[in-house]
Amino acid sequence: KGRYGEVWRGLWQGESVAVKIFSSRDEKSWFRETELYNTVLLRHENILGFIASDMTSRNSSTQLWLITHYHEMGSLYDYLQVTTLDTVMCLRVVLSIASGLAHLHVEIFGTQGKPAIAHRDLKSKNVLVKKNGQCCIADLGLAVIHSQSTNQLDVGNNPRVGTKRYMAPEVLDETIQVDCFDSYKRVDIWAFGLVLWEVARRMVSNGIVEDYKPPFYDVVPNDPSFEDMKKLVCVDQQRPNIPNRWFSDPTLSSLAKLMKECWYHNPSARLTALRIKKTLTKIDNSLDKLKSDC
Repeated sequence: KGRYGEVWRGLWQGESVAVKIFSSRDEKSWFRETELYNTVLLRHENILGFIASDMTSRNSSTQLWLITHYHEMGSLYDYLQVTTLDTVMCLRVVLSIASGLAHLHVEIFGTQGKPAIAHRDLKSKNVLVKKNGQCCIADLGLAVIHSQSTNQLDVGNNPRVGTKRYMAPEVLDETIQVDCFDSYKRVDIWAFGLVLWEVARRMVSNGIVEDYKPPFYDVVPNDPSFEDMKKLVCVDQQRPNIPNRWFSDPTLSSLAKLMKECWYHNPSARLTALRIKKTLTKIDNSLDKLKSDC
């Protein structure tokens, strides 16, 4: 159960599926996800797989259902509470999220193509962990869509806003250029940097690991207000702490550098999802080299 509905596990053709039942106040998110999944070829191993959506009436009220693949390990947020990662697991998680995000962000032309999509609510609770240790991105209820051919920006009409803790400075101080698609991609990158930080804390190096904590856990309350976040991120320009032990591990120090490049105050200075994916792939490959040299 969450703020925007509840998720059940169901059986369909002998397989487990996830059924998200949206609360009536969030029908716009159901509509958005349904519209996206039904009009766009979004098959990608790092995007949650869509099966169907339906409007059903149950005891005189309308229920909005979204049926997707089921991932028994739950969200990345839940997973990180109880799991520590080695280097291989850590890179698998972050590289898979970056791959999913790069796929959303890119416009692919042709009959099998897709428009560019920005997520707008990326956070560890909206990333699911698969059995193979890769992740997939869920919850496209706030997505914005852009096609170069028409140069149309479809922001939808959802009153819901992203999660305050993960909001980029330009969203908090309301300087975001709302009519420019790149703005929304850059907001996703800010949030990706925070998720990267959450994951990296759970990677063991030299026998040391940090407890799971959400970003800014030490400086804002549990359910921070818009004003709390605005003061912290825009006025004080605070960023999550990088523990010292990361700098004695080559992987963690590379990840620290990467996340800092997602957290620039100036949105256009941030890395793109594709650049992040390429950098993480490089880090991953250098690890494989190390292993084969041993």
